Amino acid sequence: MTAGWPGLPGTADDWPPLGSLAFLSDCRTAALIGPDAAVEWLCAPRFDGPSVFTRLLDRRVGGAWEVRVTGAGSPDRRYADATLLVENGWTTPQGEVVGEDFLAAHGPGSDDIHEVAPRGMLVRVLTCVRGRARVGHRVDARPDHARAAPRWTEDADEGGVLREAGAGLWLGTASDLAQPPRARLTDDGVVTLDADLCEGESLAVLLGYDGSPPEPLTLELVRRTREETVAAWRAWDARNSYEGFGADRVRRSALTVRGLMATDTGALLAAATTSLPEWIGGERNWDYRYLWHRDAALVVLVLMRLGHRAEAARYLRILLDHSVRADGVLHPMLDIDGRPEGEEAVLGHLSGYRDSPPVRHGNTAFTQHQLDVYGQVLDAAYVYQRAALDSGEALGAEELAAVYAVVDAAAGRWREPDDGIWEVRNKPRHWTSSKLYAWVCLDRGVRLAELMGDERPDLGRWRRERDAVREEILTRGWNETVGAFTQSYGSTNLDASLLAVALLGFLDGTDPRVVSTLDRIDEELGEDGWLVHRYDPVATDDGINTPEGGFLLSSFTMVSALVLAGRTEEAHRRYEELCSRIGQFGLFAEEMTRDGTLLGNYPQAFTHLGLIDAAMNLDAAGEEEVLHAWANRKGP
Repeated sequence: MTAGWPGLPGTADDWPPLGSLAFLSDCRTAALIGPDAAVEWLCAPRFDGPSVFTRLLDRRVGGAWEVRVTGAGSPDRRYADATLLVENGWTTPQGEVVGEDFLAAHGPGSDDIHEVAPRGMLVRVLTCVRGRARVGHRVDARPDHARAAPRWTEDADEGGVLREAGAGLWLGTASDLAQPPRARLTDDGVVTLDADLCEGESLAVLLGYDGSPPEPLTLELVRRTREETVAAWRAWDARNSYEGFGADRVRRSALTVRGLMATDTGALLAAATTSLPEWIGGERNWDYRYLWHRDAALVVLVLMRLGHRAEAARYLRILLDHSVRADGVLHPMLDIDGRPEGEEAVLGHLSGYRDSPPVRHGNTAFTQHQLDVYGQVLDAAYVYQRAALDSGEALGAEELAAVYAVVDAAAGRWREPDDGIWEVRNKPRHWTSSKLYAWVCLDRGVRLAELMGDERPDLGRWRRERDAVREEILTRGWNETVGAFTQSYGSTNLDASLLAVALLGFLDGTDPRVVSTLDRIDEELGEDGWLVHRYDPVATDDGINTPEGGFLLSSFTMVSALVLAGRTEEAHRRYEELCSRIGQFGLFAEEMTRDGTLLGNYPQAFTHLGLIDAAMNLDAAGEEEVLHAWANRKGP
């Protein structure tokens, strides 16, 4: 363990810990629900839209959808098995209430290829199962990131349904009460609704964010919608072919990753949120509601290993479509529609989570040059093609041409400095991990062409450039004095991105240079024997120089790297240490402190992909042929 990592500033009691937040998704948008059953975060009409409930980023002006059971405290909560539906339970001296919260979805229809398709509404159901109870809802919507006042009006033709003009919302109820409750509207635009429930009675409140409400709004409709939502998630989970080590955690992580995938386009968001800080009081607050190429190889690898080939194919093809439009020159990130555009703005009226501004909408990383993304895309394409060749779902000639254009671009650009995998914003450098992924791009490009029997005129050039970048990494990226591959050429800094040297097949996992790099990273960037930081911000001079938590993807990557190094017992211990600190709902954010406090955007796809990959590598520990086959991308 390295001494000197700073402690986290004191916490504020009225902010929910990130690990206490339940994540709901219909694969078009997401909601986060706090321990008091309040909806703290929801964007409309999709993941990257303006927030409607923003209390997670400002307790004063953000707005939330609260549920109250008189006489009860915070509910007991859990996911219904193999779903993203949350079950709640309240107990009072007079009775007992159970609740269910879900973003409504359905499975594929006869003309629908989507496994989980959105219905465009958030549903909250309360049922009294013993005695009696008084329940209430307080819907404090604040459209446009809490910059606009809600404008609710009642539609008499739709049975009392309320409509909100600014965000395009509608709010309706369904119940089996003799006297159905009516919503009341306060002067400041808050909708309140109260009801007395006797044993066996139910009240459902539905908030639509897309289109018009289904007719009629009845409990039978709500029950049918609930059954379809559960069936859609369980059907997707049932296609998961993994039953090995840590299967329960893997399955929950896989559901989380699927919940972050936009059904309409196949894009995988890095996270469901923006601006959750990587350090309380710091300014490392970024908008993560985008698709990053740096996730590509791990996304496709994990989905293919789990048996979710259709999702892997749709995700890969949105990347290849971008390659076609960009003639092989890749932007580091895309929006949900696959476009490399977006402006970054600060929402100065919001205080930020635990009073940690700035709150940002958009991300200027679109404009950076990140060489690693070329290797990520080629690694993903090669893994996919090897597995799909016998299925009739392999990449066709036009798609392969897009892949080869990426290789051509990398062959011409790998000698340039770039902004690096961590998106350092102050100055381009010759990052060793960027060169490593340039080698991956050229290596996979050569192997893909050989696999397909494509005798391209530039294949000889690709081979020469592959050998040249490999030689440069081994001479300029390796620092004999430090005893490790270092962060950038000429530096002595350690960087956790270089844990991937063996995982990418560049060197064997037991190579002394690999093993020494793992040990040096643990000495300098490790904490408490299980947590790994990305890099030292001050030594790196990353333009911000403020602290951040331990990076959970790197922490799980260390587990996988140790398996390849033959240090399985240590890898198991680290994996269990990490998973013992997972949030209440089996969810991780981007980062964590040594006391288990989650930091950064939440839930984080990259972290859960790393967890899945580490579990699968631990499952294969001792089977050297299987491990080396995956590291060298030769299939299981």
